[in-house]
Amino acid sequence: MREEIATGLPSLGQPFSWAVAANGMVFTAHGPVTAEGRILEGDIAAQTELTLRNLETALRAAGGSLDDVVQVTLYILDVADMKPVDAVYARHFRQPWPNRSTAVVAGLVAPGMRIELMATAVLPARP
Repeated sequence: MREEIATGLPSLGQPFSWAVAANGMVFTAHGPVTAEGRILEGDIAAQTELTLRNLETALRAAGGSLDDVVQVTLYILDVADMKPVDAVYARHFRQPWPNRSTAVVAGLVAPGMRIELMATAVLPARP
């Protein structure tokens, strides 16, 4: 049975949950969305930082952390952004790194958005 996690992140006015838990796992997707529900435009490093902070917020709300992430899929608009994305990513995750795939895509759903990610985490067992 799936359960929506109350993350405290802003509603986007779409049929969308920031995080859903099922069978000890959390499934979540994030982009550079501010607390006001707007896209942080501009610098890819700043967008990546905000995206990963939003992921961390969702995981904490589910009772986990970034250390529980096992799979990440990144979508970026420009392959030249990979180096700055990796630099921010490496500050948030530690080895062993989550398994990761990255796709360079023609566009994302919101204007100004240069990165989006999906992540799967396995929550720690609860006593």
